Amino acid sequence: MSDLALAHLRLRLRPLHRALRAAAERRSALAARLDRPDLTAYCVTEEQVRLLLDVVDTPVGPASLPPVVDAEEQALRRTAAAAGSTLPLDALAARLRLSRDEQDLLTLVAAPEIDAAYERIFAYVVDDLNRRRPSGELIGTVLGRPSVRLCHEASTLRRFGIVEAVPGEGTLPATDFRLGPGVLDLLLGWTAEVGLIAHDPDEIAVPAGFVPPPNCPASETARLAAGIVSGRLDLVGMWGAASTQRDAALALAVATGRPLRTITDPLPGLRTAAALNAIVWVPTDDDVPGPAVVEALSRTRVPAIVSGTMPWRPVRLLMNRSYAEVVVPAPDHRQRRAAWSAALPQLGDDAVTELAVRFRMSGDELRAVAAVAETGARFAGNGRPDRIDRHLPSALATVTRGRTSGYARATTPRRTPDDLILPPEQLRRVLEIGSAFQAWPRVAETWGFGRRSSDAGVKALFTGEPGTGKTLSAEVLAGMLGLDLLKIDLSQIVSKWIGETEKNLESVFRLAEESQAVMFFDEADALFGKRGDVRHGTDRYANLEVGYLLQRLEASDALVILASNLQENIDVAFTRRFHFVVNFARPGRAERRRLWRRAFPPEAPLAADVDVEALARLDMTGAAIVSAARSAALAAADGPGRDITMRDVVGGVARQFQREARLLRPGDLGAYASLLDNHARREA
Repeated sequence: MSDLALAHLRLRLRPLHRALRAAAERRSALAARLDRPDLTAYCVTEEQVRLLLDVVDTPVGPASLPPVVDAEEQALRRTAAAAGSTLPLDALAARLRLSRDEQDLLTLVAAPEIDAAYERIFAYVVDDLNRRRPSGELIGTVLGRPSVRLCHEASTLRRFGIVEAVPGEGTLPATDFRLGPGVLDLLLGWTAEVGLIAHDPDEIAVPAGFVPPPNCPASETARLAAGIVSGRLDLVGMWGAASTQRDAALALAVATGRPLRTITDPLPGLRTAAALNAIVWVPTDDDVPGPAVVEALSRTRVPAIVSGTMPWRPVRLLMNRSYAEVVVPAPDHRQRRAAWSAALPQLGDDAVTELAVRFRMSGDELRAVAAVAETGARFAGNGRPDRIDRHLPSALATVTRGRTSGYARATTPRRTPDDLILPPEQLRRVLEIGSAFQAWPRVAETWGFGRRSSDAGVKALFTGEPGTGKTLSAEVLAGMLGLDLLKIDLSQIVSKWIGETEKNLESVFRLAEESQAVMFFDEADALFGKRGDVRHGTDRYANLEVGYLLQRLEASDALVILASNLQENIDVAFTRRFHFVVNFARPGRAERRRLWRRAFPPEAPLAADVDVEALARLDMTGAAIVSAARSAALAAADGPGRDITMRDVVGGVARQFQREARLLRPGDLGAYASLLDNHARREA
């Protein structure tokens, strides 16, 4: 392919050779007509000035290049096709939709990279031995002056990094040009990764099958678009739901019939947007625009859209622009159903309703889920696509799961309700939380209860002694809902620096909402504890943190679960915001019996003498029982026998009681008291 690519480039250079030869002959003829050419290096005579003025008044240059010999080029293409490939220049031209003039300009700029002899030819044509690179002047001389516009910073070749200007001062004709990084490798067929080399960083392309977000009313979008097209508006603020800001901006740009762009560098970005008749999008959530962006936007009438969760209204912009704004609310249940139905029209109504309840996704995330699911269906089908609903769970997990940060760790639930051994009433209340979370969107939005309450989601408080099943219940709930469990690391959240704790909390809440995860705060009284009197300077800021947390907890639409050993330690302002409060008591005898039976996996070699009834009489939590069973298994594996015997289990229980600083009396084990004595002698 490399040989074919080089042959293709040399074939494209043939008409350029003729144009260069003609330009060189014109330069030679001009030099011959000059009075005293031997003095041109030192001075300019009066006769030379008159002649040069005549030349400038009647510029010359080819209107078009002679065509390439079509038969030879077609032969190269057939050879490449037979090898299962495409000529690199053809592939690049097709990808970027390059015109023939743009391809000729690219070939001219690539010429010195192919053969260094072109450098001296270029220098001769422009009559300056110090300018050996292709310049705007050379391009105008060889390809015709209209071709110089193809080197403008807004041109396709410049925007996609195919051709770049050599840094320096000067007008466009005086600017030298070179190939962008990696372009020569691409043209010579050494790499086929066009997307890694040709990229417009500011372009926001309209995705295939794009549908405007349903939470943006079509009438409002049309009204704003008409204002931009007529010139009555040139700045639009879109404030509200973070998940649909990008799609809302795209919908407005599509309605105006203009492309949408961001601005990495303010002045060049705005000049390019103006040249392309584009609309500029300025998101403000992740990075508030600085003074340079405000200054640049205030000096131009290029239409712009600013968006963010909270409004950003610099006075200088409002003073110099024609401004209007719109609030983009978070999509409700009906609108989420419409978005899921548009992204995955193959699904039935029940499946779409379930997805709308469980997931609150942006347009890009919806498209990603659809793409992954469709790929899985095609890959699994043997010649015919498989049913897409079979691949939807894995696609959802691929898009939403695994996100983490320094303040939280996302885990994929492995436990099921069968692993949750609780008293019947307590178990019912835990499972009721999952049902309430699934039902809340319909109750809040369709039935109107959301307008009567400021709460945006479901909040639950788990209290009880350590090891009674609070963390396990949170994991089971997340698994039932098909979501990740986001465990918050309070040691990383809380900061001694003023304001940092609030920033860290905001980061965690946004992570949970974007990844569709269940938030779990263990030992929550460290953050949600009671506010006290302000006696020291630090007390004031601690109370501010609790106040912020109250507001953020209320506004979050995620399922938030707090766990605390003592309910009394939780601030009463938080307690009244919990929809469910579940107190986890120590397991009774019936629960302990089931816990002991599940503590040993089916594969474990459990001896027949292990008496579950006797073990169930011991007052132990679920976590303690699991720990004792693990200790028994380790002791059995290290001993002479191959089975886990009652002696090993009694030893594991004794060690667990020691860890809890509790006394295990022989009478507690009844008939197995002697095993405890044997364990004590071994330990001694």
